[in-house]
Amino acid sequence: MAESSVKVNLIPIEATSESFADYGQVIEASSDGDQFGPNDAQLDISRGIPRFYIMQLQGRSFCFSSIAHHANVTQCLGSIGGHVWYLGVAKSSLIEDVDRERVVGDNVESGSDGHLYAPPAVEEVRVFRFSGPKFVKLNRGTWHAGPLFSESSMDFYNLELSNTYEVDHTTHDFEKKNGVIFRFD
Repeated sequence: MAESSVKVNLIPIEATSESFADYGQVIEASSDGDQFGPNDAQLDISRGIPRFYIMQLQGRSFCFSSIAHHANVTQCLGSIGGHVWYLGVAKSSLIEDVDRERVVGDNVESGSDGHLYAPPAVEEVRVFRFSGPKFVKLNRGTWHAGPLFSESSMDFYNLELSNTYEVDHTTHDFEKKNGVIFRFD
């Protein structure tokens, strides 16, 4: 690691179904009575008891160095009231069971529940801007930092497992392992 951390400036990307497709889904309003389809959140919460709650966050500046993923389930986040917020992300780097025999090298780590993954690369980190009445569904294994926002506090709805932080939460610290802190305006 470098003696002092390098600040990497990111340019926020507006979150749309197309721009966010590598990381998950952006879900927007649909008419009542519409049938389930590809514009609805394609959830995988089958490995535990789901928890849907309102999460109150405070003091989340436009800077981060840690990023986390959930290897076993998808997660949904959205601001109450459709306020603007941001999410740092990197593509899932999970190494699935079929790939385990082909895995070689030093760039493989073991997660919170024994799953294998490659640490996210600095150059792969992006930050997305979410605004209006929509929410995000993160794909299984998508690295994420946030929600981040300019207000002093914000409320978010969150759908994850009831014990996500005990059984399915793996973190990568870019400052400690790469000497990098991400920021944006």
